[in-house]
Amino acid sequence: MPHAETRRASPRRVATAILWSFFGVRRPTDYDRDAAQITIAQAMAGGLIGAVVLIATLLGVVHMVMP
Repeated sequence: MPHAETRRASPRRVATAILWSFFGVRRPTDYDRDAAQITIAQAMAGGLIGAVVLIATLLGVVHMVMP
């Protein structure tokens, strides 16, 4: 029985999945599709980049509010 060919997710799809997962909101159909296409390396890289952007944004807001 041949294996179904899986496609790797695009960077945009990874970013969207990571962004929604930060909010904790995912539809089951989107989760299943992302789980089939996003690799562990893509998820780790996207999560690290997302965390750095979130922290930098929060620090920037704090520095703007409290000079």
